[in-house]
Amino acid sequence: MAGEILFIAHRTPFPPDRGDKIRSHNVLKALAELAPVCVACLGETDADMAEERALAEVATSYCMPRRTKPLPLAGIEALAKGEPISVSAFSNRELHRWVRETLASRPIETIYVFSGQMGQYVPQDWSGRLVVDFVDVDSAKFEAYAPKSGWPMRWVHAREGKLLRRYEAQLAVRADCSLLVSEEEAALMRARCAEARNIGALRNGIDCTAFDPAAVHPQAELAGAEGPQFVFSGQMDYAPNIEAVERFARQIMPAIRAQKPNAQFHIVGRAPTAAVQKLAAEPGTQVWGEVPDMRPFLAAASMVVVPLTIARGVQNKVLEAMAMGKTVLASPEALTGIGGCDGEHFLRCDSDAEFATLACALTDDTNRAQRIGEAARHLVHRKMSWPAMMAPLADLVGATPESGHGKARSNVRNAA
Repeated sequence: MAGEILFIAHRTPFPPDRGDKIRSHNVLKALAELAPVCVACLGETDADMAEERALAEVATSYCMPRRTKPLPLAGIEALAKGEPISVSAFSNRELHRWVRETLASRPIETIYVFSGQMGQYVPQDWSGRLVVDFVDVDSAKFEAYAPKSGWPMRWVHAREGKLLRRYEAQLAVRADCSLLVSEEEAALMRARCAEARNIGALRNGIDCTAFDPAAVHPQAELAGAEGPQFVFSGQMDYAPNIEAVERFARQIMPAIRAQKPNAQFHIVGRAPTAAVQKLAAEPGTQVWGEVPDMRPFLAAASMVVVPLTIARGVQNKVLEAMAMGKTVLASPEALTGIGGCDGEHFLRCDSDAEFATLACALTDDTNRAQRIGEAARHLVHRKMSWPAMMAPLADLVGATPESGHGKARSNVRNAA
C-alpha cells in the first residue's frame, strides 16, 4: 500500500481496558502492520491522556484532544441541530480541524472509522476508500432502552434510536465497506440499509496468552471462600450491565442461596453507579468497583455469569471468561456471535429460574463445570485469537502486508 491510513476513533485505543477499546486497540495494531497510520481520537480520562506515548509509538501522526463536553450540552446541541446526541457528544473542533489538515497534507488512501458517530469527521467530498467499523448497531440499543425507561428518558432514547438509525444508514451507503462485530449484527444492519454496498462481520478476538489460567494467581478472598463464587465483570456505569447485575443480585441470587447459603455474587468493574453500589446490601452480593486486574477474579470464580437482557455484538467478558477456562452461564443475548455450543462451551440460560438451577447443578457437579471450562478455552484458543480475527483487514482497507513495514514515519502531534 503506497499511501497512508487515517484511523478515526471515538476513544483512544490505549489502554485497552474496556470492550470497545480492546477492539480498537487490536484493529489499530493490525492496520499499522499494513501501512503508516494517522490517528484521530478523543481522550476521556487521566489514564487515557497518560497513554499518549503508547499512541505515539504506533501512529505516524496523531491528534488526541480531551473530550470535555458535558452530556447535557451535547443534548442541547443535538436538539438544535436535529442530530443524534451520540454524534454531538463526540464532536470536537480541534479534531475536525486536524482531520481536514491531515487529509490535505498527507497521502491518505483509506479512512477507517471506528464507531459510527465518528463518521461526522469524514468530509462529504472524500473520494478515497472508506471503511466504517460500526462495531454494533447502536440505534437498536437505544430502541431497546426506550420501552424500559421512564419519562423523559423514554422520549430521549426513542429519539436517539430513530435519528441514529437514519444516520447509520446514510453512513453505510457512503462506505465502501461496513463492518460489524458479529454476523448477527451485520444481518441487522443489512436489513436496515438495503442500499449499502458491502456489509460484513469482523469478529472480536481474545488474547489467550494474557487470559491464561496457568499464568494468573486467583484472587485470595474469593479463592479462600466457602461456597460457589459467581463473578460478573464489566463497565459498571453502562446501562445494560447495571440492569444485568440488578437482575442477578435481586432475582437470581435468592433462589441460588436458598439451596447454597454460602453462595456469593461479585460485581467487578470500574465506575459503579449508586444503583450498583446499593446492591452490596443484598445478601451474598459484593461490589468491588475498579480493580487493577480482572483476571485474578476470573481465575477464582466458580462460574462467570452474564445475565444481559440488552446486548449488542460479541461480549468480550464472555470471551475472557472462556479463555480463562471458566464455565459461563449466560443469557441468549450475551451469547450472540460467540460461536460455541450450548452445553459444551457454555450454558445458555433463558430465564432466572434456569440461571439458578444450572448454577446449583454445576456447583454439585464440579467435573462437568471443569469440562465445559476446558472446552471453552480450547475453542477460543483455536479459533478466536486476535491475529486470526484481524487477518481480513488487508483486503478490507485495500492493502497487503509489507515485510518490515512497522512504523515508517516520525511521530508528530499535529495539534491545532
